[in-house]
Amino acid sequence: MLNLIRGLAQRPLSLIGTIIVLLFVLIAIFGPLIAPYGFNEQIRDETGRLMRFAPPSLAHPFGTDGDSFDVFSRILWGAREIMILPGIATVISVLLGTIIGLTIGYLGGWLDEVVSRLMDSLLSVPALVLALVMLGTIGPSNVGIVVVVVLLYTPIVTRVIRSATLNIRDLGYVEAAKLRGESTAYILFREIFPAVLPALTVEAALRFSYAIFLIASLGFLGLGVQPPSPDWGRMVKTGQETFARQPWTMWAPAAAIALLVIGVNLMADGLRRIFRYDGSM
Repeated sequence: MLNLIRGLAQRPLSLIGTIIVLLFVLIAIFGPLIAPYGFNEQIRDETGRLMRFAPPSLAHPFGTDGDSFDVFSRILWGAREIMILPGIATVISVLLGTIIGLTIGYLGGWLDEVVSRLMDSLLSVPALVLALVMLGTIGPSNVGIVVVVVLLYTPIVTRVIRSATLNIRDLGYVEAAKLRGESTAYILFREIFPAVLPALTVEAALRFSYAIFLIASLGFLGLGVQPPSPDWGRMVKTGQETFARQPWTMWAPAAAIALLVIGVNLMADGLRRIFRYDGSM
């Protein structure tokens, strides 16, 4: 861990990306506690009138939207969902992809052929198209969003781990484990898994970045987290309708999404350089 921190510290952009990601994690944890207003609390002026489209001010740093909600507070509240849903989906995708990739890469044969062709068929469908079809069928929900992301990204993780396993399974220490009579599970997770961990770490960071952008895109299209939840993608869509007159309702959530995605990608690039992983496995 210390070597990883030193490696990131030696690369200023990667260090900046890591700091950005950690900042958003803190916002996701403590945002609801420090938000000046609730995410669906309507703001009123001294006379009791709703403050629709109030411009940015000291009281409302990002202004208010058409529903009289404080945009700054909704950004803070929405950070939890934009981190949790992609995080859960990424963890499940990485776990499934790792298990499947290790297994088919090590065992090979007909199992490898069948599973690989199945994964390739899923990868042949554009991610957003598959997400729209599935969510349009089962309806938008948190569970549905996680299932869609898992189906989209598990084949990618599987392919990466399978390729890494193919390069490792015939090495001497793996053969020695076979000669000792070790079980398949032992060989997969004690001998091969540590060697593919660098590739897996980089891939997990990339999948997390893409999951954030995909879920935000689904929110923009109306298939993400449903109102009144402060989904950043939906906030961008709502702000787009009044952007010419009240640009703050759109640029604040759009900037938050962009900053988070950039931070994760910079961190992933730093991890790739530290592990010297070029994605060719």
